[in-house]
Amino acid sequence: MTSRRTLLKTTLAAGLALATSLTTASFAMAEELGKIKEAGVIRIAMSGAYPPFNFVNDSNEVVGFDPAVGAEIAKRMGVEVEIVTTAWDGIIGGLLANKYDAIVGSMSITEERQQVVDFVGPYYTTKRAIFAKPGGISSAAELSEAKVGLTLGETHEAWAREMGYDVRTYKGLPELLLELEHGRVDVIVNDSIAAILAMKETGQDYVMITDFETEEFGAGIAIRKGSPELAAAMQGALDAMMEDGTYLEIANKWVGGDIR
Repeated sequence: MTSRRTLLKTTLAAGLALATSLTTASFAMAEELGKIKEAGVIRIAMSGAYPPFNFVNDSNEVVGFDPAVGAEIAKRMGVEVEIVTTAWDGIIGGLLANKYDAIVGSMSITEERQQVVDFVGPYYTTKRAIFAKPGGISSAAELSEAKVGLTLGETHEAWAREMGYDVRTYKGLPELLLELEHGRVDVIVNDSIAAILAMKETGQDYVMITDFETEEFGAGIAIRKGSPELAAAMQGALDAMMEDGTYLEIANKWVGGDIR
């Protein structure tokens, strides 16, 4: 049977081939920025299942840190913003298929992804972390016997499979938290900031595995390759909002402090 890791590599290879063909075709097309300016709107994608970074509120609106950052960048570019929610495991494929113009969804910047897309940013940094219920798993050494919950398609999933863990995948952070709370998984692996803030909001008790060390990584805005003008415009808007205090206002509102 083909392993999940093999499937991930195959999917990435296919995406790389498609990205190469799109980049070649871009010489015969208008630059992405020009098309966005002409349309007057930039379409940004996210899962809508990653509170407090992006989620659907009681009014059925997609809100959070990511859409706020995306909307501010769009404003500074002189266009409107349209938010598209889509399953995380297919989000890069949707970008390459022109279903939206950018991914502003807390996507970690990795070497594999940089072969397929270009990144603006990073616009915040975080770390991988492992969480369990009090009285449960307490050490990284115990993970070999644990049921490990992750979001399907995240970089954490590939890491956990490489480690040989018993992986259970879900659609997003809210579902992960429910599975942990009800004991259907022993631990969850997630970006530390998002998980801590989400559990604080729900009042869920947790412990973080403290003997697990990992480096910080940046979350960036993904765009199709071959669009230097769009990348420069978005980076310029991001830099300006970081310099004039707007970024900090957004961060304080949604995540409670500066996470650059």
